[in-house]
Amino acid sequence: MSPTSTPVADLDRIVGEALAAFDACRDPAALENAKAAYLGKAGALTAQLKALGALPAAARPAAGARINDAKAALEAALARRRESLAEERLAADLAAQALDVSLPGRGPGRGTLHPITLTMQRVETLFRSLGFAVADGPEIEDDFHNFTALNTPENHPARSMQDTFYVDGGLVLRTHTSPIQVRWMERHPPPVKIIAPGRVYRVDSDATHSPMFHQVEGLWIDETVSFADLKGVITEFLRRFFERDDVAVRFRPSFFPFVEPGAEIDMAFGDGGWLELAGAGQVHPNVLTAVGIDPQRWQGFAFGMGYDRLAMLRYGVSDLRLFFENDLRWLRQFA
Repeated sequence: MSPTSTPVADLDRIVGEALAAFDACRDPAALENAKAAYLGKAGALTAQLKALGALPAAARPAAGARINDAKAALEAALARRRESLAEERLAADLAAQALDVSLPGRGPGRGTLHPITLTMQRVETLFRSLGFAVADGPEIEDDFHNFTALNTPENHPARSMQDTFYVDGGLVLRTHTSPIQVRWMERHPPPVKIIAPGRVYRVDSDATHSPMFHQVEGLWIDETVSFADLKGVITEFLRRFFERDDVAVRFRPSFFPFVEPGAEIDMAFGDGGWLELAGAGQVHPNVLTAVGIDPQRWQGFAFGMGYDRLAMLRYGVSDLRLFFENDLRWLRQFA
């Protein structure tokens, strides 16, 4: 239809021509060309819509409705022809034996748990068997729970060890799961025996560090819990986790503001080299005081280790980033 044609005057003719053109198409490419000729931006039916403005205002609603009905009829005819062409193609393939219908069908793909998730489940199961409850908490934390209550006040130099991602209102993506321990002690009087697993965030990225990683922290507060209990728990856990009796554990003095004394925990298999695994220590009296617990009566230990590091050791992975690249070819080997 030319721009000077009377609007909707040729509507029946356009619809008839379009239906005939669709039926004449013998392949999908030809059908798409026919669609463009009638329903495309420069198509004949589109030109009818553009010409509605030339009609008197009173006549436009009825004319527009007729054009919309015609468009719906053509789109339905187009869908039927597409389906018909697909059926014809399938029939031709079958006739030419291009498709072996005796082959077994392809079922839906089966998913599997991520190796980090498998490690988390294993860790939680083992610590439950040692009498620990599993606690949870928010990933977005306030300054008090993430730093101050853990004996790290504002301008404390230890904060620079945990540069992180700040969000609005002074909140922060938690740098460790220790805030879970603080929140638990605020709500539950001692004795306390929990682990706190979850995602944490720090500005750090290389083969053994990720800006987002997974951590599990443990806390045991009672009247007589000592460093000896810490060593016993960690040693027993590692032997069960790796299913080896030759796991050796050593403690090296280290500084963490929320424990005193503090230590780095290293492990080794048999006569192998030492691997740094976790940080730990006796809970600092200031931490207990911050949550209303009397440090003269209660004491205990805390530790923190990375799920990701445990998974790397268990599965023999040398680059932490592989866990988060989502390469299914790599992940399926852990299924």
